[in-house]
Order: sequence, then structure tokens, then C-alpha cells
Amino acid sequence: MFIAIIVGLFEQSKDKPNIYILCGAVAVFMYGMMNLSNKVPSKNQEEEEEKENDTE
Repeated sequence: MFIAIIVGLFEQSKDKPNIYILCGAVAVFMYGMMNLSNKVPSKNQEEEEEKENDTE
């Protein structure tokens, strides 16, 4: 993910940045963020679990 950021910033600093490299860097970054957000528990996860247990 950090490599995608570095590549994107480096490519953006060029006179004529390659749009395909920029799009690829953004896609890799978004994929990394998606995987990272899946690992972080929700702020309201305990409340949601209690609600599920109460309804059963």
C-alpha cells in the first residue's frame, strides 16, 4: 500500500504523468485500505452483538 502511494506521488510529479500508472496506484491503495478496514473492528460492534443476542 505504501509503495502505491510512493509510485503515485512520484508519477504525479512528472511533466506528463502516465494515467494508467496513476489509476493502478489508486486501485492498489484502495484495495489495501479495504483490507485494512476489514481488520479494524467496528466502533459499535459490541452494541450490535448485544442486539443480536437479545433478539434470539
